[in-house]
Amino acid sequence: MLIVTYDFTNDKVRSQFSKFLKRYGRKIQYSVYEIRNSPRVLQNILNEIELRYKAKFGNTDGILIFSVCERCEKKIVRYGHHAQEEREVVFF
Repeated sequence: MLIVTYDFTNDKVRSQFSKFLKRYGRKIQYSVYEIRNSPRVLQNILNEIELRYKAKFGNTDGILIFSVCERCEKKIVRYGHHAQEEREVVFF
């Protein structure tokens, strides 16, 4: 799993990056995404960021990526709305 947080001063770049991340994961805060996928897809995401977005950084822009291993993922504590997202729901 990856946790990706970002800050771009350029609205267009910020919007493009948000749409890019939305294809792979879910938004958990305004500029924070949680991405759960195969190691290959996660590596492709990192490559895309390096090749496509790194060049668009201004002086105050940045992306922070946290790689969370399975063991550490089990230690994540969620409260409020985020706690409800992890529960499985069954519809009849």
